[in-house]
Amino acid sequence: MSMAAAMAVALGVDWGLGWPDPLYRRIGHPVTWIGDLIGRLDRDWNTAGARPGRDRLLGVAAALLVIAVTVAFAAIIAALQPGGWAGLVLTGVLAWPLVAARSLDDHVARVAEPLGRGDLPGARRAVAMIVGRDTERLDSAGVARAAIESLAENASDGIVAPLFWGAIFGLPGIAGYKAINTLDSMIGHRTPRHEAFGWAAARIDDVTNLIPARLCGLIFAAVSALPRASCATMWRDAGHHRSPNAGWPEAAMAGGLGIRLSGPRVYGDRLSDEPWVNAGGGDPNSASISAALALYRRALAALAALLLLAAAL
Repeated sequence: MSMAAAMAVALGVDWGLGWPDPLYRRIGHPVTWIGDLIGRLDRDWNTAGARPGRDRLLGVAAALLVIAVTVAFAAIIAALQPGGWAGLVLTGVLAWPLVAARSLDDHVARVAEPLGRGDLPGARRAVAMIVGRDTERLDSAGVARAAIESLAENASDGIVAPLFWGAIFGLPGIAGYKAINTLDSMIGHRTPRHEAFGWAAARIDDVTNLIPARLCGLIFAAVSALPRASCATMWRDAGHHRSPNAGWPEAAMAGGLGIRLSGPRVYGDRLSDEPWVNAGGGDPNSASISAALALYRRALAALAALLLLAAAL
């Protein structure tokens, strides 16, 4: 578990620096590099549902190719690292871009600020940057709900999951997970274009997030003001979510904050009539977003402590 120490370094560097804009403008970001490969395969191999059987087969091949290329590249870099603490620190620095703790905090805080001022259009524009649903018709509670749901779900698949797999398998583990998660975010959708081609990407992502999502929920519950309510809500309502994994951190946060999440929402021109998570809770507002961010930051501290404990053991 010595790689757990490297992942703690990655989390610390990311929280302190994020991914600076000048660096992004100069070299881009590792996730965008992975995304470029996925986009090329999607353009060249996907018939957009015209030949579903072929699309599913080539979708499996595309997912495996992206994962294999990413893991192989990371393994080569990992093999070149020195031993001892220098190697651990360098591995952590190399893993830093694959953690999104600071950027997630920044994006969600940008929703709370205009919402707290009563600037609903500004809050809608801010939350549209982090969710896929139609935000133009959201009221203030809907905007707050979308921001908090995004915070909970992305804490799991943008932070806990990559660090979990990095702690186990080192740089190839965290890089491989980011490839899987990027595949899911780009092509793992139930749309006419990606229903078949993205099938494998979505299934692989579901499997790799099974443990991290539940771990994230437990961390949220442990650091919340209402740990028993948080755990009870997870146990009761996590299965209400359309995702087999996202319901765990979202339910934990809903119970820990005493608010209701999920529920009906609009994607494009389609109404998705989803059940509530923690239906008896109140509707969130800008103060709820601030409380969710405070819970999230405590969870990051707890996660760092767990990584250091694992490294010590």
